Amino acid sequence: MKRSRRTKIVATLGPASDTPEMIAKLFRAGVDVFRLNMSHLPREKLPEKVEAIRAVEREFKRPIGILVDLQGPKLRLGAFAEGFAMIENGASFVLDGDPTPGDVHRCYLPHPEILSALEPGHSVIIDDGKLRLTVTEVSEARAVTRVEVGGRISNRKGVSLPHTVIPLPAMTDKDRGDLEAGLNVGADWIAVSFVQRPEDVAEVKKVCAGRALVMAKIEKPQALTRLDEIMEISDGVMVARGDLGVEMPLEQVPGVQKRITRSARRQGKPVVVATQMLESMITAPVPTRAEVSDVATAVYEGADAVMLSAESASGAFPLEAIAMMSRIAEEVERDALYWSIIRAQNSTPDHTAADAIAAAAHQMVDALDLEAIMAWTHSGSTALRLSRERPNATVIALTPKRETARRLAIAWGTHPIVTNDASDVDDMAFRAAKFAVRERFAEVGDRIIVVAGVPFGTPGATNLVRIAFITREHAAKA
Repeated sequence: MKRSRRTKIVATLGPASDTPEMIAKLFRAGVDVFRLNMSHLPREKLPEKVEAIRAVEREFKRPIGILVDLQGPKLRLGAFAEGFAMIENGASFVLDGDPTPGDVHRCYLPHPEILSALEPGHSVIIDDGKLRLTVTEVSEARAVTRVEVGGRISNRKGVSLPHTVIPLPAMTDKDRGDLEAGLNVGADWIAVSFVQRPEDVAEVKKVCAGRALVMAKIEKPQALTRLDEIMEISDGVMVARGDLGVEMPLEQVPGVQKRITRSARRQGKPVVVATQMLESMITAPVPTRAEVSDVATAVYEGADAVMLSAESASGAFPLEAIAMMSRIAEEVERDALYWSIIRAQNSTPDHTAADAIAAAAHQMVDALDLEAIMAWTHSGSTALRLSRERPNATVIALTPKRETARRLAIAWGTHPIVTNDASDVDDMAFRAAKFAVRERFAEVGDRIIVVAGVPFGTPGATNLVRIAFITREHAAKA
């Protein structure tokens, strides 16, 4: 299962794609990581879905990543006496703590913490941007708003607050249960929804305690004001453009996407660009030209992965969507302009031996025109440092830890392999060469770069780089 692209694909499982047969087809078509969305997946179904993915992993003998996406706090209106009301532009509308069914003048907001956090001038967005209110005055248990964009307002519609820092943790009681369930079944990544502050990520990381890596979903404007802090504490980030586009002006989202992608690249954290990438393929077998351009833009920017949501979870053409996304990435990566953009974003290596070696390996790839960097890694940090450099060669991550291989499935340009750790320097070079041939990244007469840390098995101790020649003996052992 050698991929011919370096950008990874994350696919959400759902009613259209969660049978064992379809999971196998999706993986063969190009999926590297499967996302399980706990907003729609009942917790008791989680073990069954994970086992189906692991069965495919065993069949293809390739590590597959599993991303469990927590729902996060969902803010919703209360009910209306008639099920809905029509509110007009310029009218006054009250949000309050009274559970009495609402009408054209007021509605129950069952979140007292929101009422206490709202201030005059703050926007209240309802039903994914269909209605927009502006707060004019607030008191202890009510907020008076002016209707800026009116229309039909109905029961339990979602509420977004782009200007308000909500005094709510990123994890609800449901999320805590889902998180524990995800860790128990061996999830590789946990995605935290509606992150506003670094403390939201820290709370999840404390519970994970190293059992899974934590990805912060950037989908609220408040997160952008503390992006560097959130990025530092997270293991990876996701640009959740759907909710970002609801809570901030749409025209600002592309710039934010670039900012997050480049910041993650500088810090060596995997970044996933998500939502509405091939939206029309939910109902059509081909995407629009604009959608193709959108996916290509994320690839040109050097995103580690691009993600499909409803396209693969509930759409009519999940396999076609995966195949299309894979072809777009492959075509972009063949473009000479792609590599000029990628190299223009290269940052100065940190003052560590590991970063110096990763930068040197990148230069060696260019100078010697090599196809593979063989990285012996225990925790995955060596492979991630090499991936950050975006070399024009595949980073083959050799690790004794299956969980490390699965986590690296999301990282740009990595090809993880589970194998016993090297016993000495000669064993390190010989087996690296053998795997390069076996995985069809090199042949007799080629050279490869081998990166490792001595003593072996010590996490984060990258301190060695070596050039190895592929011989007939390596090919025979492969």
